[in-house]
Amino acid sequence: MDSLNGIAFFVQAADTRSFSEAGRNLGVSASAVGKSVARLEQRLGVRLLHRSTRSITVTPEGALFLERCRRVLGELEAAELELSHSRQAPQGRLRVSLPLVERLVMPALTGFMHRYPAIELDLDFSDRLVEVIEEGFDAVVRTGEPHDSRLMSRVLGHFQMRLVATPEYLTRCGTPLTPADLAGHACLRHKFPSTGKLETWPLQPAPDQAEPRVPASMVCNTIETLLYGVLDDLGIACLPDFLVDAFIDQGRLVSVLEAHLHFQGTFRLLWPSSKHLSPKLRVFIDHMVENLFKPGAVADLSGQAIRNDSDYR
Repeated sequence: MDSLNGIAFFVQAADTRSFSEAGRNLGVSASAVGKSVARLEQRLGVRLLHRSTRSITVTPEGALFLERCRRVLGELEAAELELSHSRQAPQGRLRVSLPLVERLVMPALTGFMHRYPAIELDLDFSDRLVEVIEEGFDAVVRTGEPHDSRLMSRVLGHFQMRLVATPEYLTRCGTPLTPADLAGHACLRHKFPSTGKLETWPLQPAPDQAEPRVPASMVCNTIETLLYGVLDDLGIACLPDFLVDAFIDQGRLVSVLEAHLHFQGTFRLLWPSSKHLSPKLRVFIDHMVENLFKPGAVADLSGQAIRNDSDYR
């Protein structure tokens, strides 16, 4: 403890260039500060401060030691703050960016709001690749691999892509047996809002076949619009399993060309790198990891969640 006091006294003396001023800031006498710094110098075997009748200055060795001392005291202060926060109920505003997959994320988000009513969620739904730090987001949900070294991340879950159509459409237009057969079908395609480019369907043709031609009878920039279209017998769409598996189980949709699809996506939660997470962000991260891909926790088309609210309380 005497070492920590010596470090604190040395930092104050170095910053104020005065034992008297350092003593007033610390609530002790100038003599106590001077003696503490002297004991620290004796223990280290090096002079940290030059003293004169008018002021004190930091030696070259003291300047190097000063930076390390500031980091030590900063870590102690942060640790105390973290412990203090841990005793408080999480509260405050949390700004989060999410992709346009409301049916996947809304049950987890509404469950979070029931569980932590003192936290205000500010949700930004967009397929735009936001700048997390520059735009002031506390956290973002994204697919793919993270490439910003300034961000921390947790995996939320994995998903597959499926080619789906209604039984009525397949009865009317036939079931494609190879990727090449898609050329004769109505295909509902997704385009990226930021670039306007069509999303490629992850099809792998047979070794003796060319890349399949996938026509576009409808193009839109939200995948949930494609789901409405495919459920209304308009054609075949390539959609993530968390949107369509329940409809496949109900017999409302049929998965086709499964042997030719090769894709696995990953949802991640990312946030600005920091050793000291606020309580509101820590509980949000833990809740999303635990609940985003919880079985049955996907909203139906009317927006009602297929889960029990009490699971989140």
